[in-house]
Amino acid sequence: MKKYFRACMMCMTMFCYIPCPFHKWDDEARPLMTLFLPVVGAWIGILWTLCAYLIGWLGLPVLIGAAILCAYPFLVTGGMHMDGYLDVTDAVKSWRNLDERRRILKDPNVGSFAVIAGILLVMAQFALFASVKDTANLFTLTLIPIVSRSIAGLCVTVLRPLTTSEYAGTYRKGVKKSHIAVFVIWLVLAIAAGFIFLGKYGFSSLAVIAGYLWHLRRAFKSLDGMSGDISGYALTFGEVCGIAVFALI
Repeated sequence: MKKYFRACMMCMTMFCYIPCPFHKWDDEARPLMTLFLPVVGAWIGILWTLCAYLIGWLGLPVLIGAAILCAYPFLVTGGMHMDGYLDVTDAVKSWRNLDERRRILKDPNVGSFAVIAGILLVMAQFALFASVKDTANLFTLTLIPIVSRSIAGLCVTVLRPLTTSEYAGTYRKGVKKSHIAVFVIWLVLAIAAGFIFLGKYGFSSLAVIAGYLWHLRRAFKSLDGMSGDISGYALTFGEVCGIAVFALI
């Protein structure tokens, strides 16, 4: 149990900027770390929902509230997933050969494709939050990060990693078939709970999955493998899709 606890705390500190009292790294617990991605998603989502309620309680102007809710998922993760979105966009949009696309993926410099795509994505997310109806069920914001990290964990576990990715080494050695079952259970429970407790807003979970898989397919095919950057790329777009359903349904 201690190993699972350490893995959970490691996952929290690595994938979330919310302060965590435990900071010790344990290489033995590393293969278990991604199992707790949905837990991190739940913690992020709960605070996202509370933030939305606080904005309403304070009576903040719509555009200010939209800006806060738009920025929250980028700030709470330290920009990690947005960084992956930008890196993969540059690589995929370069239309170069495979080796060059992989080199661009690791290049710390930001290209024009990434800048344009990042601006458009943030604009879309801001506009969607500004369009949220007063009657919208804010608990949808708890559901979205859980689903996005559940599908991300499943795909990282199942798909063949890039040979240059850290997932091709230590992490893959500790992956078990039971890990797949854990992520599937998380997805099934999250989708079911969404429709049972949120009604029509449960479709947000399906939109997250569809958006994630759509962008994942494109990046996986272009770069011939899976990596953390690719997962962040797909996760960022998937969450925007979930927000779109939340705002417009």
